[in-house]
This record gives sequence, C-alpha cells and structure tokens, in this order.
Amino acid sequence: MENKRFYTATDVKELLNVSLSYAYKLIRRLNAEQEAKGLVTIKGRISSKYLMARIYGLDEDKEVG
Repeated sequence: MENKRFYTATDVKELLNVSLSYAYKLIRRLNAEQEAKGLVTIKGRISSKYLMARIYGLDEDKEVG
C-alpha cells in the first residue's frame, strides 16, 4: 500500500483481510483510544502509524525492513 498518512476502512479491510464492517469497528475503537489521549481524530480514518503500532506492535518512530 502506498505511503498514506491515514487509512480508510477500505484500506484497513484490505490490509488486515477483514470485513468492511469490522474495519469500521476497529477504526472507531482506535480513534476512541486516541481521543482519550487528547488527540484529534478524523471520523472514518485512522493514522497509518497508529494502526501499525497497535496492530503489529511496531514503534511509530522506527521503520520496518
């Protein structure tokens, strides 16, 4: 997937091989986590770095590969 700053539910669906409804549910959950930390979120989108950190446990500052 190209270097996007934010993923849509369709992007999450393809990336994680899940249903579209689950992708939306996951985005809502992760956005709620970010809002609890006082961060601004965009409805229906998730930061690509935050998604990778939460799903794969990757450090947001380090690149893979």
